Amino acid sequence: MPASQHPADREGARPQPPVFGFPERQRTAGPGTLAAALVAAGAVLVFGVQSSWGYAGLAGGVVLGLLVSAPLGRDLGLIALGLGIVSSVSMEADISWPHFFLMGAALVAAVTVPYAVHRLVLRDRAVRFPRRRGRPWSRLEWGWLAFVLVAAYLILPFYFIRSGTYLNWPAVESPSEIGRLLVGVNAVGIWDELFFICTVFTLLARHFAFWTANVLTSVIFVSFLWELGYQSWGPFLTIPFALVQAVIFTRTKSLPYTVTAHLLFDLIVFLAIVHAHHPGWLPVFVY
Repeated sequence: MPASQHPADREGARPQPPVFGFPERQRTAGPGTLAAALVAAGAVLVFGVQSSWGYAGLAGGVVLGLLVSAPLGRDLGLIALGLGIVSSVSMEADISWPHFFLMGAALVAAVTVPYAVHRLVLRDRAVRFPRRRGRPWSRLEWGWLAFVLVAAYLILPFYFIRSGTYLNWPAVESPSEIGRLLVGVNAVGIWDELFFICTVFTLLARHFAFWTANVLTSVIFVSFLWELGYQSWGPFLTIPFALVQAVIFTRTKSLPYTVTAHLLFDLIVFLAIVHAHHPGWLPVFVY
C-alpha cells in the first residue's frame, strides 16, 4: 500500500466518519426522496392533524426506504422510532405535575432510545452532539444571538397576542406554575435541537442534499410545534426558524451555540405568553 493511502481506502476497511459526524453523503433521489417525504407526511398527520393514518405514512416511508437501500431504511426507521415515542404522549402545553413528568419522560426517551439503537445495535456514530472545543464564538456569532433576541422581542408578542395562540398555554399564576412553564419551554427547546437537528437532520443529511434534508426536517419539526401550540399563522415563523437552526448547526459545528440561539428565542416565548395572560405583570412589550 502506498504510504499516502488512507487506511479507510483499503479493501474491506470501514470508512471512518468525519469529526462532525456526517459520513460521505449518498445522493439519494426518486424513490428515496419519496420514502423520506412519506415519513415527513406521516409526522404532519400524527402531530399536525392528530390522525392515526400518520403511522401508515411513517411505516410506509421506512419500508420504501429499505427497498431503496438498507442504510436509508435504517435511518428513516430511527427517525420513525423517535416520532412514535413522542406521539405516545400528548404534546399539548399541559404543565400539571403528572403531565409535566410524563411528557418529559417521553421526550427523553425519543432521543435516547434511537441514539442507543444507533450506537449499540447498529454500531453507527453519525449522530453526535458537537461542542467545538477550543474555538470561541466569533463576533458574527455573537451578533446573530443579539439579532435573535431583538427579532424575537419584536415578533413573538405580536404573534401570540394577535393570533390568540397564547391561549394554547395555561395562564400561570403561582410560583410553581411559572417555574414549570419556564422549565418546560426551555427543556423542549433543548430537546428540539437534540432530536430534530442532531438526530433527524443529521440522519437525513447522510442521504440527501443539504436543503432537501433541511426542508424535510423542518416539516417534521413544525408539525411537532403545531401540536405544542404554535398554531394559527405560527408556521410562518416556525418554518424559517427551523430552517435557520439547521444552517447554524452546520456552519458553527456547535450544539451549545445552536441551543443558545434557541433558548434566547424561547426566553421571549415564555415572557410573551406570561405577558399575554397577565399584561400588568411584565409591562416590557409594546403589544
